[in-house]
Order: sequence, then C-alpha cells, then structure tokens
Amino acid sequence: MTAPSEPQGSEFPYVALTAQAAGIHPSTGRLLTLDAVTFDGTGRVGETFYQVFNPGRDAGPRHTHGLEASDFAQAPRFSRSLRGLDKLIDGRQLTLHNSPHDWGYIVSEPRRAMNAAARANRSRRGRGNRRRQRVGHVPRPEGIVDVLATVRLQGNVPVDTRLPALAAIAGVSVPPPAATEEERARQRTLTLVGMHLALRDAGELAVADPAELAADRFGLQRSSLRVDAEKAAAAADNPGVYTPATGLQPGMEVVVTDDVACNPDELIDLGVRAGLTYAEKLTRQTSLVVSDAQAKGVELRGKAMHAHRKDIPILTAAQFARAVEAMESRGGGAAE
Repeated sequence: MTAPSEPQGSEFPYVALTAQAAGIHPSTGRLLTLDAVTFDGTGRVGETFYQVFNPGRDAGPRHTHGLEASDFAQAPRFSRSLRGLDKLIDGRQLTLHNSPHDWGYIVSEPRRAMNAAARANRSRRGRGNRRRQRVGHVPRPEGIVDVLATVRLQGNVPVDTRLPALAAIAGVSVPPPAATEEERARQRTLTLVGMHLALRDAGELAVADPAELAADRFGLQRSSLRVDAEKAAAAADNPGVYTPATGLQPGMEVVVTDDVACNPDELIDLGVRAGLTYAEKLTRQTSLVVSDAQAKGVELRGKAMHAHRKDIPILTAAQFARAVEAMESRGGGAAE
C-alpha cells in the first residue's frame, strides 16, 4: 500500500481512478480499495495512490475483490485518506470507468467521513475539548470523463460493459492479470488512462460537470436533470402503450436506456418538455423504451432485453426524436 506522492501541480492535469466496493449502491455500500494516478496529455504518469480501506462491515467473498479478510481488518478507515485524495483530485479532470457508480462512492464516502467528524466535534465541545477533527471534503475535480458513456457516445453499444471489453473497443491492449491485487488495481487504472487518450483521439469525450450531478435514491451520481425528471409528477394520466398509429401522447411513461449514440439526458429532456413521464425502470405502466441496441443488431441486455420480452415498444433515439416532433406538431406537447 502506498500513500500519495508529493503533488506535481498542473504538469499532470488529469487523474484516473478505479475503485472496488462492497455493494452495488453507494447509498448502502462501502469502498474497499481505491487506485489512482495523475497523468498528462501523452499518458506520462505523475503521482500515484493505492489504498485498501476497512469498511467496518463484511467485505464480501474474496473472488469479488482479491483480498483477504485480514487485509481489511488491518487497513485504515477511509477518513484517513480523504485529505490526500482531495489534493490528488481537486482541480484535475477525473477519468472513471462508470461515473454514476464510481463517482457515487467518491461522494458518499467523504460525506460519511465528514458527518462522523461533525458528530465527534459536537461531542468534544460538550466535554470542553476545542480540538476539532478535520477529515477533508468531497473532492472537486474540474470535470469527470466517463469512458463507458464515451464508448456509447461514439456510436458503440457494448454488450459487455466491463473495463477489458471496453478497452478492446477502444483499441487499448490489456496486460495479463498481475500477481497481487495492488498490481491488478494499477493495471486497471493504467488501462483507464490508455482509454482516455484513445477515446479522446477518436472523437468526443463524455464529460460531466460535477456541480451538475446529484445522487439518485441509490446514491448513484447522475445528472440533476435526470434525477429531477424521475422525481417529477406526471404531466397527464398515462394513456397506455405507444403505437405508431396513435403516436406519442402526453403522460406516456418513457424509459431511456444508456445504449443510445447521444447523451441520454438530451432525450430525457426532450420527452419531459413534451409532456411525457420519465422513469428509470420498466414497470407495468411503461409505454415505450428508447434504445439503439436492437437497431444495431447487438444482443439485447438490461432494459432493452426486458422491454423486448414484455412486448414493450422500442424506439431508437432518432425515432423517438421524430415521434416527439410529430407529437408537438399535432399540438399534443406540454404547454411552455
């Protein structure tokens, strides 16, 4: 395990980070390991960081993280590393594999540490102890590059969203797994660096402003637009399932998958402005699903697969945009 090396300033304006966690939702899960490197526009590495954290709970079976129970028992809590991570991430562009999940943990763990420190400080004041515990803050990157979202934005519909499969799509070679988990973690992070550079050269990167992200009910960090759209009340009663004959109608419940060759937020915003109801998950009320997977002839997964099995109509992003335009031309959209 290694601590962050001395900061090297703007010479290395990017930082790539990979993490492992116990649990799939940041709201209830805990970080187990974190590996990060800073790098420049050529891929040259500057500072490095690797740490195993004691989650204070069962870390799960060894095959999911590659570590022994004793590794976690001897490891520090996350709060011990937060100030160092702040220095590593603040002001740099952060590259992640899957930002809703990864950034969700990078936000939720600091908030837990900060809340615990605040409680401890209140307790100390009550005993006349003025020494305050300071653990750091939620990191403040300049922007967040999501390589999974970028692969999709550049026109791909990956069936396997794990990092090695995405690296193959980006043309980045992945070395054979190393002997130790620390070495494997560094391999994953350096693969992320390679993907950042390859995807940058291939086209547009999917970059999010952290100030425009918010936690959904599972602690996943999504765009505020998307989180607000899911929480919004329906503009009208749901008229039922979409058909080409009737077209889109106000109140229809729409699910937009991530397998679209554009920013899903653009489609969500388009639908909500037209008076449609957005939902993250398929339900009995789902009127249609937006996905490019079927049109591209790839194996259906996730929401698109369930929609196909339940005979819920699937429109491509382009078809959905045209359907919204037709709806508004009929005067069926929401009033401005």
